[in-house]
Amino acid sequence: MCRIAGIIDKNQNPEQLLKDVTAMCDSMKHGGPDGEGFYSESALGLQFGHRRLALIDLSPSGKQPMSYHDKNLTITFNGEIYNYLELKEELSAKGLIFTTRSDTEVILAAYQFWGEECFTKFTGMFAFAIFDQAKQVTFLVRDQMGIKPLYYTTNNNRLVFGSEIKSFKATSYQYQENRDWKIYFLAFGHIPHPFTTLQDVYSLQPGHFLKWDHQENKFAIFSFKEELKPKTVFDQQEASDLIAAKLKQAVKQHLITDVSIGVFLSGGIDSSIITLLANESIGKNLKSLSINFQEENYSEKRFQKIIADQINGIHHNYLVKESDLKANFDQIIDAMDQPTNDGINSWFVTQYAKADGLKAVLSGIGADELLGGYPSFKRIKLIKKLKHTPRFLLKLSAYIPHDKLKRISYLSYKNPVGEYLFLRGFFTPEAISKILSIDKKHVDRLLENFPIGKLIDTLEGEERVAWMETNLFMQNQLLKDTDFMSMSHGVEVRVPYLDQNFVATTQSIANQKRFPTRPKGLLIDAFKNIIPESIWNRPKMGFNFPLQQWLLKNEKIINEKHYDGYALQLIKKFKAGKLHWSKAFALYQIANSNNN
Repeated sequence: MCRIAGIIDKNQNPEQLLKDVTAMCDSMKHGGPDGEGFYSESALGLQFGHRRLALIDLSPSGKQPMSYHDKNLTITFNGEIYNYLELKEELSAKGLIFTTRSDTEVILAAYQFWGEECFTKFTGMFAFAIFDQAKQVTFLVRDQMGIKPLYYTTNNNRLVFGSEIKSFKATSYQYQENRDWKIYFLAFGHIPHPFTTLQDVYSLQPGHFLKWDHQENKFAIFSFKEELKPKTVFDQQEASDLIAAKLKQAVKQHLITDVSIGVFLSGGIDSSIITLLANESIGKNLKSLSINFQEENYSEKRFQKIIADQINGIHHNYLVKESDLKANFDQIIDAMDQPTNDGINSWFVTQYAKADGLKAVLSGIGADELLGGYPSFKRIKLIKKLKHTPRFLLKLSAYIPHDKLKRISYLSYKNPVGEYLFLRGFFTPEAISKILSIDKKHVDRLLENFPIGKLIDTLEGEERVAWMETNLFMQNQLLKDTDFMSMSHGVEVRVPYLDQNFVATTQSIANQKRFPTRPKGLLIDAFKNIIPESIWNRPKMGFNFPLQQWLLKNEKIINEKHYDGYALQLIKKFKAGKLHWSKAFALYQIANSNNN
């Protein structure tokens, strides 16, 4: 896993292009500490850059940008292809030649043989650019689950792309602030794709590729996501067996590396299963790590110990204290590529993974979203009932003196995004308009016109919630936070639950079997033979820090000089114990952005 950058601009001189792409790569050095590389095609105004985090084929032959087929193809790649050995064997049998042990070369060979069709054959997390000299085209490609980030802009007949928004600001080009990012952030708690903090700089949608024609200086964007197929699994035992088999296979593939790899063990169901499967696959010397707190209400140490005692390896437990947050607060803020109302936990766990000597760690992200682990899955029936309420009454709920009930007003939107904002909305439109001193009608208009896509219209019940939790919450918040926080430490986080084959398997199961009464009941049934009842038969805690207490003592958050107007009123509510820490944290970021 690495960091990538590139520019295609026929109107810029090659020296400046190299200077700009070098600056982009330097701004992302933390995510690729093991080396850098560059490739140019001066006649086309093309410049690729790469920062390397070496995990597979650590030799110089694994360096990027990498060329193939007499230098006809060149790639700069961020991610891992977990089925690369199988693809390599298949392509070798078809006569393709390999000179490295890297998965990068397999991408190039696969493109050489299958063309654009190859994008659907990769199992893994990936964001890459491929330049095809013969066809005079460049592709930007992003994995189907949106695990790896890829941002781009096509303004002024040029293509600029990078793994972080920070990299765009490092160039000699001028970028304007997206005037609406604060609205999105305060409504969602993150900035949802395709939008970013910069005007006309977008996140490439998961499972899509951008095709740039060098002759015409034009581009088009295409999807390579498979359409949802009809349900094929209706038997409980078959569903359970498939879940078990596909996750075991995914964990085994995710452990492939040439460096030290471990598992993050929170003590919950998802990470416990991943840890036990990793232990089965490795057999011995599995490294696992956990985080705990002095505040007993947040500690899962006894549950972590139950699993740690079952594995043949080394388990390290780290204690995070309020003083640690205070000492590292500025670094955490600097690590954020874009504002988020979370991410602090990801920063700490990957910091300790690095301290453990790990360059890669497995995480349990994805199980809750795919298999019904959140309270939102139980609330879909309530949404259905509330949406029968006359629209004018739904709008009036914005004036109920209770923050959670105010969110009912989001259901007045004709756009399905209103359902998500009812479930997970951060601030209400009325509060956003007061915080930013803007017209509430503009807030409502922007959110109601949010581009959510048409697929959701075909989904019902828990599957509809799964789509929202996966495509809005997980992709825009959990995965984004995990990526920039982990890469700030030069650590790769792998997510077996988001393996393309495992995801496809969950989607093939009839809803009644996929979403039983017990949250994640299907996952529990699939692994009851290895996971103790004391782990799965207890209330869900989630991986939470005691931030409500800690941030109340954080001088930067509670300093009233940072705020004015309604934001100042809200900070006073936080200090009085009447506002959640995440909202105070968001207000600090908004105020901080105004001061920059």
